[in-house]
Amino acid sequence: MRYLMAALCVVLTACVGTPDGIEPIQGFDLKRYLGKWYEVARFDHSFERGLQRVTADYSLRRDGGINVINRGFDTASNNWEEAQGKAYFVGGNDIGHLKVSFFGPFYSSYIIFDLGENYEYSLVTSSNRSYFWLLSRTPEIDDRLKNDLINKVAGLGFQTQNLIFVSHVNEKHAVKKRGG
Repeated sequence: MRYLMAALCVVLTACVGTPDGIEPIQGFDLKRYLGKWYEVARFDHSFERGLQRVTADYSLRRDGGINVINRGFDTASNNWEEAQGKAYFVGGNDIGHLKVSFFGPFYSSYIIFDLGENYEYSLVTSSNRSYFWLLSRTPEIDDRLKNDLINKVAGLGFQTQNLIFVSHVNEKHAVKKRGG
């Protein structure tokens, strides 16, 4: 239900644009980006509220797009929750600007604006600075790198005092589907 509400909010208030001063990565290589990413930090939003151990898994679709599976552990219900979506490039496939949908024909921006040289981390936003994710190929990243990245995004106008740092404590629970 939270994903449905988030999708409706995005449709009414956002699009697939980019925030002023934020440029998507050029020379983006989708094949290197595919696979599992761990959410290290994010801003609070209803569609992820209460979730820890959040991951995103990207794979190719037959139609040339990207399958997106977001998964997180809901601390209130003590269960895993999952949302499946799809993404497509907004411009060229070497530019880190995609549109993503978890609900029907409604899309929002997925802008990769910084990326580790070896695709070990990714900084992502949407059409405005109220959305932000720090993703990593590992559940935790070096504190120095994390602090450098947080300082960088603060310099770009993101409200980093509002960051939620995601725990990846290993527990096993059932999976509950979210959204549509």
